Amino acid sequence: MKAQDQIIHDSLRETKLADERLSPYATCNSDCIKVKNTKKKAKEFDIRWPFEEDIDRVLYSKSYSRYVDKTQALSFFSNVHITKRSLHVQWVSRIARQIGRGLNLNLDLIEAIALGHDLGHAPYGHVGEKAINDCLEERGFGYFTHNANSVRNLLFIERNGIGYNVSLQVLDGILCHNGEILSPIYKPDSHKTIEQFWEEYEKCWHEKDYSFKILPMTLEGCVVRISDVISYVGKDIEDAIKVGIISIDDLPLEVVQVLGKDNKAIINRLIGDLVIHSYHKPYLEFSKEVFHALEILFTFISTHIHHHPTILKENEKLTRMVKELYDILYDDFIYRHYPQKGICAHVSKMAETYQQSPGELIVSDYLSGMTDSYALRFYEERFLPRQHGEMIEDY
Repeated sequence: MKAQDQIIHDSLRETKLADERLSPYATCNSDCIKVKNTKKKAKEFDIRWPFEEDIDRVLYSKSYSRYVDKTQALSFFSNVHITKRSLHVQWVSRIARQIGRGLNLNLDLIEAIALGHDLGHAPYGHVGEKAINDCLEERGFGYFTHNANSVRNLLFIERNGIGYNVSLQVLDGILCHNGEILSPIYKPDSHKTIEQFWEEYEKCWHEKDYSFKILPMTLEGCVVRISDVISYVGKDIEDAIKVGIISIDDLPLEVVQVLGKDNKAIINRLIGDLVIHSYHKPYLEFSKEVFHALEILFTFISTHIHHHPTILKENEKLTRMVKELYDILYDDFIYRHYPQKGICAHVSKMAETYQQSPGELIVSDYLSGMTDSYALRFYEERFLPRQHGEMIEDY
């Protein structure tokens, strides 16, 4: 047997053995479905397992690079230790893989979903997301959600509009990762087909709040969905304490008694409780005590951090800024202002299939792809006067 043939044979054997060691409720590597009907070259061999390919496609995407300058929750505090989106997705991945290891699930699938779940987030997090959504809704196009936009980034925007060939299970986990919802039970929609996935994807753009109604097709997707919550509840509290929005003594006593009062304790309790109560089950659930405490904590964070008066005041400015950016970018694109730069130059470099997208969506793509600092610089350039030096008159 030739050396390369032997490597291929051994790799397939290892993949099969790995699948046999997984939980009966896990997603097997052999079940991986690619959404694009592309074929590798006859002589091409890839040592990676199927979902490992997806991990690398996420990691090497331009969208992933921009995580480093995108907000998680607190947009306008000058503190390098405040969570950015790049750290958040790594923590989601770490937590999800800990849960997945405890439940003997497919860790590669978990990692790919976790690292890619926020690729389509707008600048300034959920504030930017809502502002772009309002702009699309006002123009009668539909709605903007970062989870559907994350799928769009991977499939239709990356590589100058060619996109990547990512697996159905990863894309579905990204589409259904909604971390703004708590559920007593996380049960996958295990009979979902590729046709249902595409239907759900389209409805996320055209039916209001539809993304809140869909469920992941895999248990791994469910793990990432709850890990998104686990990763930020304790960290948002730590960040809020750092900047003086709340103090540790503000935490509800019923939360502290059950979950603890710092990020480490909260994460340990939530992961441990979830694994214990979900072991050998086709769904995820917490104990009643822990879930009740998590609900209280969830409400506390929303009220005392995300809706703190200081944050709401600044978020109004951010919302106005993002909407004004959308309006001016829309005019630039429709009337072909500045054809040699900006959004017009960007679109001219994209694949022909991408250029046929609706203008409202192209503007959404361009704006949502901006990082926080780039959006601010762009706004200053287009809306604020520039200092050109001081003229000294002759006397």
